[in-house]
Amino acid sequence: MTEIAHRFVESTSGLRMHVAEAGSGPLVLLLHGFPECWYSWRHQLVALAEAGYHAVAPDQRGYARTGGPADPAQYTMHHLVGDVVGLIDALGEEQAVVAGHDWGAPVAWAAAQFRPERVRGVIGMSVPHRPRSSRPPVQAMREAFGDGFYMVYFQQPGVPEAEFDQDRSAMFRRMAATEPGEPSGLPVVPDGGGFLDASREPKELPDWLTEEDIATYVREYETAGFTGPLNWYRNLDRNWELTAAWHRAPVTPPALFIAGDRDPVVVGGARRAVDRLADFVPNLRDTVWLAGCGHWTQQERPGEVNEAVIGFLRGL
Repeated sequence: MTEIAHRFVESTSGLRMHVAEAGSGPLVLLLHGFPECWYSWRHQLVALAEAGYHAVAPDQRGYARTGGPADPAQYTMHHLVGDVVGLIDALGEEQAVVAGHDWGAPVAWAAAQFRPERVRGVIGMSVPHRPRSSRPPVQAMREAFGDGFYMVYFQQPGVPEAEFDQDRSAMFRRMAATEPGEPSGLPVVPDGGGFLDASREPKELPDWLTEEDIATYVREYETAGFTGPLNWYRNLDRNWELTAAWHRAPVTPPALFIAGDRDPVVVGGARRAVDRLADFVPNLRDTVWLAGCGHWTQQERPGEVNEAVIGFLRGL
């Protein structure tokens, strides 16, 4: 069976990045989301390697074995895209296909938008590309959903990470095992409570997740913790300011979008962003909906995701 190897790579952005990799051939970067790490791509690393590709899943800035700077201002989208381009450089390539899930998807879309000459193709999972909004996002979310909306709650320095550190195993269990398509949709923190109060401890894990998977995530977060990952959310308004030059700029490389039809990120009114994706991603090759699938796309449905990704890669 194909082995997954681990090493540290000095990105030309200046960040020393931990990567998991397998195979050889054209480069495919796999960018994880929150609260994840390279491990969320364990099924794709092997499948892509066996299909003839060099699959590389980094721990992104602030996460797991990579870690990151203490200054929250060093977690902007410019930094994150710089890490991606710097990793392509460090791996000795001119171009890569960049795939991202959850928070990794906006980074993948932005890399394709900012530096299209370095991105041979882009794959977004769960989070579609959204054009820059007309006003700063945090206040807009506060007005629409209240102070308890999880992205607003995450703006508080030290508060959510202190909550998550109390029981990391419970945190990963609750995040990953939330039933897809629940009426509550995206998390809203109850008055006087914490983020985890917006979910419940599962009676049993879903069939795609094991206790060993949970233990692996806990181990991977043991050193770096949650402050770096949460700093991504704390730059939402700063990203809005810094991306003014790309307002309504298209994402031009060939693109694929994959999502579960029970993912709260894209159900209800949010589905419009997917329906209009080709307006801003003119070379969108396909949109793949996974029936009955929730948010953790590539972990919940590895076989279908691998088939869609490899089909897209072979068509480039």
